[in-house]
Amino acid sequence: MAEGPIVVMKRYELKYILNRKQTEFLKEKMADYMKLDQYGRTSIASLYYDTPDYRLIRTSVEKPLFKEKIRLRSYGIATRESPVFLELKRKAYGIVYKRRVQSTIPLVEKFFAGSGDVCAPGQINREITYFRDYYSQLVPACLIIYDREAYFQPDGDLRITIDFHPRYRSDSLDLTVSMDGEPLLTGDSAILEIKVQQAEPLWLTAILDQGEIRKTSISKYGTAYRKQIEIARKKEVMLSN
Repeated sequence: MAEGPIVVMKRYELKYILNRKQTEFLKEKMADYMKLDQYGRTSIASLYYDTPDYRLIRTSVEKPLFKEKIRLRSYGIATRESPVFLELKRKAYGIVYKRRVQSTIPLVEKFFAGSGDVCAPGQINREITYFRDYYSQLVPACLIIYDREAYFQPDGDLRITIDFHPRYRSDSLDLTVSMDGEPLLTGDSAILEIKVQQAEPLWLTAILDQGEIRKTSISKYGTAYRKQIEIARKKEVMLSN
């Protein structure tokens, strides 16, 4: 059985795509309100699990009012013994709910094979186990990697992250291999995520407006899935000619 901290989160998550100029503008303007966390820029890899027919991501890209996904996250290249974090993430009516437990790769592999618990008995373990059993067969489907700067508000619940060089792999789906991957976005674009339990503060709204930073709808896994579909279609056309 996995040991380690259990985290439950409920919040709104707003997403934006930044160019280099907007990134620099935002970082300068929010310096009086937000602090960079103790880790600085951190490389993060998230291994998404899905059914063999990609049921989870196919549902997600249709933008339903309720969607869910499960992923295994590491900070830097993992080892078979290092801590990793299994996250069950659900979004309903714009609110994101996340269950997160610490584990190791062997324990998670055993769990997805249908044996053992992923964390200590309790509500979180029941939720994650129900999710696994409901979808019957969940396998590694896509690896998303990026270099993140995370900022926090010292006197509030606001959290801001900027993900640089987002990339993905559809093969070598192993957190212990490397942090390499194909680019998700063009040029030097970065992904901004604003995470807050209540309303976005007015000072931040003003900064986003001044920087012409507009909210968008983007899913890293969804973007990677669409790219793979497009690659497959192009291959089909080439083979048919």
